[in-house]
Amino acid sequence: MVLGTLAAFALQRHSFFGKQTVNMLIVLPIALPGIVTGIAMNAAFRTVLPSFGLGLGLLSVIIAHTTFCIVIVFNNVSARLKRVSGSAEEASADLGARPLRTCVLVTFPAIRSALFAGALLAFALSFDEIVVTTFTAGPGVTTLPIWIFENLSRPRQAPIVDVVATALVVLSVPLIYLAQRLSSETTTAL
Repeated sequence: MVLGTLAAFALQRHSFFGKQTVNMLIVLPIALPGIVTGIAMNAAFRTVLPSFGLGLGLLSVIIAHTTFCIVIVFNNVSARLKRVSGSAEEASADLGARPLRTCVLVTFPAIRSALFAGALLAFALSFDEIVVTTFTAGPGVTTLPIWIFENLSRPRQAPIVDVVATALVVLSVPLIYLAQRLSSETTTAL
């Protein structure tokens, strides 16, 4: 969330050489099929990155998921920043507020729902991504989606998989309700 938000601010609020190239590189991972991303990440973590102390494991899964989840937050925050006028921030600065205070009192409330929606969408996309996780997990690393996928074909595990899936749905409903409430409150405020 932090990386996607920072990238959105940099590309929406500043002009610099190569801005379009950076924008394309940030959005590229979501445009690639999961199998291509998974194979590319697997190759990187098996050949190039071990010399930097990075091999296949839990950290490689986190890095791989971060590369395509940044895009979700970036797109949400960028879209909101395009709609938010910079005049409120300028007025805050004219009234003597420092940049951090302006960010907390003016900018953050304007993009709060975009951040929350981006975080929820990034989590859902990351949780759903089995292909990239399979290619980057390495031996001995099992995430919940991989565990569910591996146990679907085992008849004795079916009741356990059903309970886990039901618990995930029950935990998701309050988050979706909260996201909808925050989104509708922010939309009416704008």
